[in-house]
Amino acid sequence: MYAIIETGGKQYKVAEGDVIRCDLLESEVGKNVTFDRVVLASKGGDKVTAGSPIVKGASVTGKVLRQDKDRKILVFRYKSKKRVRKLNGHRQPFAEIQITKIQLP
Repeated sequence: MYAIIETGGKQYKVAEGDVIRCDLLESEVGKNVTFDRVVLASKGGDKVTAGSPIVKGASVTGKVLRQDKDRKILVFRYKSKKRVRKLNGHRQPFAEIQITKIQLP
């Protein structure tokens, strides 16, 4: 059994027991999170339910394991022969979620 959920403008293929990294959610560590935007769901085999745009009555529940920042990415821009240099750093916040239950209609 698996489902494709949408959160933060991205889509993730999940199954029960999977751990995913998505954009930061407004939830505390240890709390349960419910994803209602299920784009596609399958009970196994050839039985696949596609939504238009979402599957009605389907939801995915997960538990927030941790919230942290990813490793630093350096962004360096310059213009050659002009002595123009710009260095920026960025750390993207994320939430790590363990999928506990997939509820299908």
